[in-house]
Amino acid sequence: THTHTHTHSLWERGLTLSGRHWILGPLTSMDIASISLGDSLVLLPQISLEFRSLAKVYQDVIANICHKMGLGMAEFLEKRVQSIKEWDMYCHYVAGLVGIGLSRLFAASELEEPVVGEDTELANSMGLFLQKTNIIRDYLEDQQEGREFWPHEVWSKYVDKLSDFSRPANLQAALQCLNELVTNALQHVPDVITYLSRLHNQSVFNFCAIPQVMAIATLAACYNNPQVFRGVVKIRKGQAVTLMMEATNMEAVKGMFRQYSGVIRQKVPGAGMSGVGTRQIVQKVEALSQSERELVSHGHLSPIYLSLAMFLVAVSWQYWQTLTHSSEEYRPSQ
Repeated sequence: THTHTHTHSLWERGLTLSGRHWILGPLTSMDIASISLGDSLVLLPQISLEFRSLAKVYQDVIANICHKMGLGMAEFLEKRVQSIKEWDMYCHYVAGLVGIGLSRLFAASELEEPVVGEDTELANSMGLFLQKTNIIRDYLEDQQEGREFWPHEVWSKYVDKLSDFSRPANLQAALQCLNELVTNALQHVPDVITYLSRLHNQSVFNFCAIPQVMAIATLAACYNNPQVFRGVVKIRKGQAVTLMMEATNMEAVKGMFRQYSGVIRQKVPGAGMSGVGTRQIVQKVEALSQSERELVSHGHLSPIYLSLAMFLVAVSWQYWQTLTHSSEEYRPSQ
């Protein structure tokens, strides 16, 4: 409809504003309309104020990342994820860029070595591993909300429509597709281990490591699990607390990756196209997790880092909420 088309054009304009313009202004009436369609941007004045207080080196990183995220999200407003390549690109826009931005902030603040900010491939993998885990786990919720993030290239090998996986008759096909996507996500774990091994600041390490071990635990719970298509798969609260309390050094984190990789290996079914690939990546992760390297702490989280990290996460969340809201508001007629 005309209303949907108009709404979509406003969202697209809001997403494609440059990061610095979006945060600092001045905004035109059209800009204001495009970023005021949902409640998710209610904190924009506070975000703008915080942004203005930062040093230019931090502003440049944040503005650059936000601009790229907006352009990428606008690209996916009108299309669903088709290929594995597009799945990687979508996850790059919504999560990989956050990893790259945070890594550049870690380096710019001198809490970490320059290589942490320079190696964008590893930083991107950190984000992709988390985002793919969320997409895999949230199959049913996304279906109920009319969203589809599983790549067509994979699920179309098993069913005609992605929603068909929720039918009991298609359970085996659903599990095979699920396992294939988990195997794909696991390909990022070697990069995650390398990235975490480079960190020296204790608080930066905790900030980065905890979500990653939660992700591998979640994938272990999801792998070959019919509950993904029936409800919500969550790790136990006690398990989550243990992970958060113990993921404070590289030796412990590698032990967690070994543990949950082993859980996945034990669940690999005899049938299914991805079983061989799953065993191969699990074996690689287990091998990489054998070496020991204690985290050398260089102090705790500084106030400026906390401000920067929370700022980028907040802005990233606003962009994500914008994309989610727009996908619900605008659906092209078939």
